Amino acid sequence: MPKKDPRIAVVENKNTYFYYNPTFEQHNEANITALRETLVILHKNLKGKEKKEDIIVIFEDLLRTKEYGLKALQALTGVSNELFLRIITLIRIVNDKELNDLTYKKSWCTKEEVDEIIEWKTDRVKLMLKTNTHFVKGIIRLFFEGASTPYLAKTLPLFELQKFKMGKLNFDLEQLLDTIVRYKEKGSYSGKKDNNPEQLLERLLDSMSISFEKGDLKDIVIDSPFTKRRMDFIIPDKNAPRLIVECSYLVTTSSGQGDKAKTEISIKELIRARHKIAKFVGFVDGIGWLVRKGDLERMVSAYDHVFTFHEDEIDRFRKLLEETMGCSKKYD
Repeated sequence: MPKKDPRIAVVENKNTYFYYNPTFEQHNEANITALRETLVILHKNLKGKEKKEDIIVIFEDLLRTKEYGLKALQALTGVSNELFLRIITLIRIVNDKELNDLTYKKSWCTKEEVDEIIEWKTDRVKLMLKTNTHFVKGIIRLFFEGASTPYLAKTLPLFELQKFKMGKLNFDLEQLLDTIVRYKEKGSYSGKKDNNPEQLLERLLDSMSISFEKGDLKDIVIDSPFTKRRMDFIIPDKNAPRLIVECSYLVTTSSGQGDKAKTEISIKELIRARHKIAKFVGFVDGIGWLVRKGDLERMVSAYDHVFTFHEDEIDRFRKLLEETMGCSKKYD
């Protein structure tokens, strides 16, 4: 039998199994305890309160005066802080009358040019909660009535929209169980193939009887073996591509967006060198790109054509397919 690599023995024999930092754990437990106690007190304060106005006053006090008030509200509803910050950005970007009225936007949001909007950090939001009563009222109404607001109903996925209901703020048992289930299923929901917008493009291509492949362009591998080359759609095939499509739909944000943009720019040059008639197409969508404008500018500069997954844009992409591939089947 071959001798075991001593490096493997190190990993096997000296494995910590679940590493943790005791100091960090103690600090983290203190935060969890404080958050739990905030929820316990909130629950006691809400007991016997049936009028919506009385409940709203309690939540307004929670957000204005309690250090863990916002976290408690998020924990109760299952709304992540990242989603919450994205929705604040969405409210600032769009101009929907009902959404504006719901959140008292005119009383806390100064007029901003959309191109100049930068996402607020959590500290900025907490400061607003302490200093602007209309902002507090708007946030409470968002959590109370967001699920019934038409603009949010058509913009947010149903999985997230269902978190903005009054029942969750009332410690309703069924709604608390709903929050627990959504916490549990969040990762599975996000990772499911059927929830990937690329599926929309696959159905479009299939409906138009247009062939495509996915994966590496081997000639680009030869030119640059260490550059990411896996393509989402190569139309009609790898040997003679006419359209090379990359999809990037982001609701969350990360520093990796800048790296992805740089990579796409380098790929564009590799494609031009090997496939002169091929067009490099990018589907760049999601609010995650709108809050990182510099990365967005670099990203779109890599593509010959840029689309989103909006139905108007899908129709525009269909027309590009017709022009490029010489077909005219209608997308169903």
